[in-house]
Amino acid sequence: MFIAFFGLRQNKRLTPLLLHLPYLRVDFSAFPRLPPCKKGLHTKNKSDMALKRINKELTDLGRDPPSSCSAGPIGDDLFHWQATIMGPADSPYASGVFFLAITFPTDYPFKPPKVNFTTRIYHPNINSNGSICLDILRDQWSPALTISKVLLSICSMLTDPNPDDPLVPEIAHVYKTDRARYEATAREWTRKYAI
Repeated sequence: MFIAFFGLRQNKRLTPLLLHLPYLRVDFSAFPRLPPCKKGLHTKNKSDMALKRINKELTDLGRDPPSSCSAGPIGDDLFHWQATIMGPADSPYASGVFFLAITFPTDYPFKPPKVNFTTRIYHPNINSNGSICLDILRDQWSPALTISKVLLSICSMLTDPNPDDPLVPEIAHVYKTDRARYEATAREWTRKYAI
């Protein structure tokens, strides 16, 4: 039997006194045990919130599509989208069509979507796996951002790479030291993989 009095555990001075007060005796084994909190207990609520937000963004994209970008779900799965970006005219990616995969987490928009290129591209901020080094997809993510804004940021990154925060340091070095060679290689990869 366990004795408790406002959180005190068998204190040597209080125990004899408390033993004479039967109404203060508490046998915690008599209380039903609550099941342990399971991971994902609130996943349904989170994913419902995410689905609502994703549906809203899909509707907004249909109403007001960003220029040179498009995106939508793959089949019936609203958590997996495919996007396309037309290479900006003022870049070595002009006339290329680049495909991207977008995966929304169940706690979207509180966590950023995972976005990566499925079309190969020569760029200092995009590696051979298609991963993108873009601050708004990492530590600068905000629930106020949308997929439309993310795609526009990626378009902007194609025009103005960030060689100071590269995902591929070798390409960043070429970009900084030999811009003509960088642009020629980017155009060649665009012709080879994106047209």
